[in-house]
Amino acid sequence: MEAWFEGLKAQFHLNFIQGNRWRYLMEGLGNTLLITGLALVMGVAIGILIAIVRSSYDKTQMTAQRTPARRLFGALNGFCKVYLTVLRGTPVVVQLMIIYFVIFAWSDNGTMVAVLAFGLNSGAYVAEIVRGGIMSIDNGQFEAGRSLGFNYASTMRYIVIPQTFRNVLPSLMNEFIALLKETSVAGYVAVHDLTKGGDIIRSRTYSPFMPLIAVALIYLVLVMFFSWIVGKLERRLRSSDH
Repeated sequence: MEAWFEGLKAQFHLNFIQGNRWRYLMEGLGNTLLITGLALVMGVAIGILIAIVRSSYDKTQMTAQRTPARRLFGALNGFCKVYLTVLRGTPVVVQLMIIYFVIFAWSDNGTMVAVLAFGLNSGAYVAEIVRGGIMSIDNGQFEAGRSLGFNYASTMRYIVIPQTFRNVLPSLMNEFIALLKETSVAGYVAVHDLTKGGDIIRSRTYSPFMPLIAVALIYLVLVMFFSWIVGKLERRLRSSDH
């Protein structure tokens, strides 16, 4: 047992202390959180816009007149459906490599390309979360808005969207957790994220066990922390209903 402990201690020193290799993990962690945070902001913005377009088209489909503006709105809705189908139907790592190696082949800013790729992918999932929240709002809320003199846009802004966010906020937080784990493939485009940091240590020490376990534990701690926040948020929302 003592020999095993000494060997473990030596491995720890080799992988993290010697040469200050722990900095690879800290730098990677910072980039992972940066990419995740910016991609989530971008995804939420895209998702809200698409959700409003899709839900508005569906809710007004039976009553809207066939005008040129309606046809243009229909084309926009069709574009949103294609966007959702493509982004949700292909692996995020493939999207990441297409954006980095094909669309932005001239750029060497892998971090911003990763933010764009993960933001576009997250937007597709956020759109369906928010659209489901909007469609769950009773039509009486729209009628109440009209009775107060609001047009459709004002009703969405002041009545429907605030209620929607209250209902889908836990789901959006869960999307953030999923996005955090998805960013582990950012190393495919030479981004120094948390997983890449562990891989750099492994390539220096030829010892895969300790770096990979450290990366897994850091992800686990982050996920547990954000899951705890989601749990508290859900309990607070439930208590506010009473």
